[in-house]
Amino acid sequence: MLWSPVAFGLGAAGYLELRAEPSWALLAGLAAGLAILAALIGRRSATGLSVVLVLATFLAAGALAGKVRSHAVAAPILAGERAVMTIDGFVVDVVSPGAGGPRLLIAPVRISRLAPEDTPKRVRVTVEAEDIPAPGQAIRLRAMLGPPPPPAAPGAYDFARDAWFHGVGGVGFAIGQSQPATLDPPPWRLRAAMAVNAFRWRLASRIVEDMGVARGGVAAAMVTGHEAWITQDQTDAMRASGLAHIPSISGLHMAIVGGFAFGLVRLLIAAWPWAALRVPGKKVAAVAGLAAVATYLVISGAPPPALRAAITATVAFAAILFDRQAITLHGLAIAALVILIVQPESAGAPGFQMSFAATAALVALAEAWPRPVREISAPWWIRAIQGALSWLAVSVGASFVAGMATGPFAMQHFNRVAVWGLPANLLVAPLSSFVIMPFLALGAALEPFGLGRPFLAIAGWGIAAMMGIANGFASAGGAQKVVASGPPFTLALAFVGLMLLCLWRGRLRWLGAPLALAVALWPRAAPPDAWIAPDGTTAAVRQGREAVLLRPDARRFGAELWSRRRGLALPDSIAPSPLYACDRRSCAPAAGAPVALALSWSKAAPDADGLAAMCAEAEIVVLRGVAPAVPPACRDRILLDADDFAAGGAAELYRRGGEWWIVWAQPLRGVRPWTGPPAA
Repeated sequence: MLWSPVAFGLGAAGYLELRAEPSWALLAGLAAGLAILAALIGRRSATGLSVVLVLATFLAAGALAGKVRSHAVAAPILAGERAVMTIDGFVVDVVSPGAGGPRLLIAPVRISRLAPEDTPKRVRVTVEAEDIPAPGQAIRLRAMLGPPPPPAAPGAYDFARDAWFHGVGGVGFAIGQSQPATLDPPPWRLRAAMAVNAFRWRLASRIVEDMGVARGGVAAAMVTGHEAWITQDQTDAMRASGLAHIPSISGLHMAIVGGFAFGLVRLLIAAWPWAALRVPGKKVAAVAGLAAVATYLVISGAPPPALRAAITATVAFAAILFDRQAITLHGLAIAALVILIVQPESAGAPGFQMSFAATAALVALAEAWPRPVREISAPWWIRAIQGALSWLAVSVGASFVAGMATGPFAMQHFNRVAVWGLPANLLVAPLSSFVIMPFLALGAALEPFGLGRPFLAIAGWGIAAMMGIANGFASAGGAQKVVASGPPFTLALAFVGLMLLCLWRGRLRWLGAPLALAVALWPRAAPPDAWIAPDGTTAAVRQGREAVLLRPDARRFGAELWSRRRGLALPDSIAPSPLYACDRRSCAPAAGAPVALALSWSKAAPDADGLAAMCAEAEIVVLRGVAPAVPPACRDRILLDADDFAAGGAAELYRRGGEWWIVWAQPLRGVRPWTGPPAA
């Protein structure tokens, strides 16, 4: 039972990583055949072979579930380059801000230049901070729209795949202000979703108004999931100190809210003698915990991490109702299996991988933690000291184990290691568990009645203390280390190793320790010498362990992702590098440039003479537009233009033995529903 969700998740993740879409007949036939074979052999005798066949059946079922889910969420996606379009639609929600500012999730009714059957189900548009219409409003908006972005580098995270499973078929940025529009009433499901999101937005706005932007922005994110008021300085401080998980609604918040409601109701019943003698206090408290989790899930907007945490909490409270132990590895296995059946794409999401690994490690630690014998008639001050030491040991052990369990995923996906994460989390854990979240829950529940301000004020003090801790550790020397991603298979090895450590019984579990360290210990290959953006509008080169951007103020988000993934430092300054001479349309290598790369980011490629001049001073020439007839000066040069990027996406270039090797992103993605039609 414990290994079933592991096999199911590996199957779902394997489906996501395939380079060609498997057929229905193949996946369904494989799953059914393995299931029949496992049943026949298992009926005769429960052998190791039958166990292997059962796990293989779950592996195939996970791949089939991924196929079913991908087909169920299928919706049109925009094709081609970005273009200016007019959107008439409803604001579904204000989602987490991106690098360019706040973003709206819009359900379009019509989009100019698109037929109804080609109109995406949802589009995500970045807007100005002063132009954020509330959810539920009908608006008209001009925007530069295009398909969801491909990976920023070969093998990097695929944003288009994430958008596919969320129904987002177009992204872009607004041009000008939005205007009210008159549209027919939307379907009832969309109306209901927008009504909930409108309530969440009003609640978040009132929290920020009562607490102020500095504290209220973090509080609103922890209650409603809206991160529009969190400043970049706060984000950087929490990220560098290892506290970036605090504002994001996840299992920690669900556990605190549900546990607070459970403990409060059970205490009230126990304090009332009549009820204590007649009411099953633990089960009634479990029902209250379920209600609190469900309410919090709705208020948070039910993002995938919150939904996964709510399912896990529901399984735990249901175990109490059925007289079972609430926190066990079997309960976690059931919760994980339910999550993966509902959302098999979660297997490829960093959030699910980290939360599942951390929870499995913590539950395994709880089961293995020794239960000390309590002394009889010990003085109170001795019991107080013992309790404090026990609490400190549990906190240190839990933080250490959770950090070690999530470390491989943080290294591989985010390429950051917070050096002071353990002490920072130890200091913040009591604040979050006993001050911030409980009083935020009370304040949010009473805020619609105008009674929440005193509780929010107490939570605000906790948030101020938390940010003080975050800023202190973030400003310490070497607070954050950049770690290059390992080969893709190392993450699978680390995951299997962690599961061996957590799920296996006996000494053989320690065989998982070296596997769990695969991401950290596996040797890294030499980083590429150059990187080119998916649309050819910017590029970067490597100089030692640093990345040099040809256009520091363009496509910086993608450049940051690439440099971190390769373990390279990126200068904070956006000043042009003296290694490349740039004007308004192009860059050319100067003396001392580590790579003789010339770049033209104009949509119109230079003429033959201009192209010949670029080839005369560079060995790699990158054009955003389509190259004209190749002049003689370019015949022994690497010339990449719009046709190459349309077919290959982002590129990494390696210098090997006097020759250049190119790795393209698109061939690694293959042809899948979220990659769009293959280019020539």
